Amino acid sequence: MKRSLRALAAAGLLAAGSIVAVALGGTASADTQICEQYGSTTIGGKYVVQNNRWGTSAQQCINVTSTGFSITRADGSAPTNGAPVSYPSIFFGCHYTNCSPGTNLPAQVKNISSAPSSISFNYVGGTYDAAYDIWLDPSPKKDGVNQMEIMIWLNRQGSIQPIGSPVGNANIAGRNWEVWRGSNGSNNVISYVAPSAVASFSFDAMAFINDTRNRGAITNDWYLTSIQAGFEPWQGGVGLAVNSFSQSVNLGGNTPPTGTPTTPPPSGNTACTVTYKANTWNNGFTADVTVKNTGNSTINGWTLNYNLPSGQTITSAWNATVTQSGSAVTARNLNYNGTLSPGASTNFGYQANLNGSYSAPSSFTLNGASCARG
Repeated sequence: MKRSLRALAAAGLLAAGSIVAVALGGTASADTQICEQYGSTTIGGKYVVQNNRWGTSAQQCINVTSTGFSITRADGSAPTNGAPVSYPSIFFGCHYTNCSPGTNLPAQVKNISSAPSSISFNYVGGTYDAAYDIWLDPSPKKDGVNQMEIMIWLNRQGSIQPIGSPVGNANIAGRNWEVWRGSNGSNNVISYVAPSAVASFSFDAMAFINDTRNRGAITNDWYLTSIQAGFEPWQGGVGLAVNSFSQSVNLGGNTPPTGTPTTPPPSGNTACTVTYKANTWNNGFTADVTVKNTGNSTINGWTLNYNLPSGQTITSAWNATVTQSGSAVTARNLNYNGTLSPGASTNFGYQANLNGSYSAPSSFTLNGASCARG
C-alpha cells in the first residue's frame, strides 16, 4: 500500500530541537536519527533503513540502531478508511533506485532456492499494521512501482484493513493467515493477515511468493526486487520498533541437499498424509502438494514417490527437487524443509503440461510408506 514517491535528493530538516537528517545512501554509525521525508541509511553492511513518510506532510522521525530502528516522532494522522501516513522500514534489495549494499536482487523467482527471513518487533498502542512488504515485477525493475506487492501483516491495531477483500485462508510457514486480494490503482496486492499479533517470526519468504504464484498473480519468470519490513501507521506509533531483522536470498534454483539422513516412518502404520490440489487449464496445470507427518517420530529428510497419469509432464517446480521418469515422479526436500516433526507439514508445487483430460495421482509413498489422502 506504499505510494512512496521518493525525493531525488535529500535535504536537511531542523525541527523541534536538534534533529539529524541523513542523506539517501548514508551509513549509520551508532544510533542515527532520520527525520527527512525519504531519508535513509545503511546498517550491517547489508540493509537499508528508510523513513519513507510518503502520505503526510507532518513530521516523522526514526532512530536507527545497528540492528533495526524505532519511531521516535509521529505527528501525522489519517482516517482509517484510507491509506496510512508512511512506511518506515528496513529492506534488502532495491527500492526506487536505492539498493542495499551487495544485494543480489532483482532475481527471477525460478532462480531462487530460498529466502530465509527473521524479525523481532516491539509493539505499542496506536492504529497501525506491522508488515513485511515483498515486491515483484515482470522485469528486473529497480525504480518506481512494481506490479505485484505481497504484504504479510504480523500485527493489526485499530479499525484498519488490507487493500481489497478477503478471498480465503492459507496455512503457510506453520501459521494460518486470512488472505486478502485487491489493487490500489498502481499495483496488485495480496495480503496475508495473522489472526493475532506475532512479535517475532522466522520463515522462508519464498513460501508466500510461491502461494502468490499458485494463485496466478505472478509466474516463475517474474523478478523479486525487494523484501521490506516495518510499520504502516495511521495514528500514533511512537515506540514501535524493529528490534532485529535478517534477510537473505539464496540463488541457484532447487539444489538438492547432500548427505541428508532419512528417518523412515514407523513400519506398519500410515505415518503421512498427502493433500494434492491442482489448478488446470486447456493444456497445463499447477499442482500444490502438502505433505504432513502423522507419525510419532521426526522425519529428517523426505522423499515422496507417485505416478502421474498419462499426458502430464512437469516443466518446473518449487520448494522441492522434483524429477520425472516416464510417469514416475520423485520429490525430495530442499535444505530448509527436510525436517518434519510429528504433526508438522510442508508443501511444494510444480507446473506441468497437460495432453488430454486431467486426473490426479491415485497414491503416494513417503520414504517408502503409503500415505493417506488429505
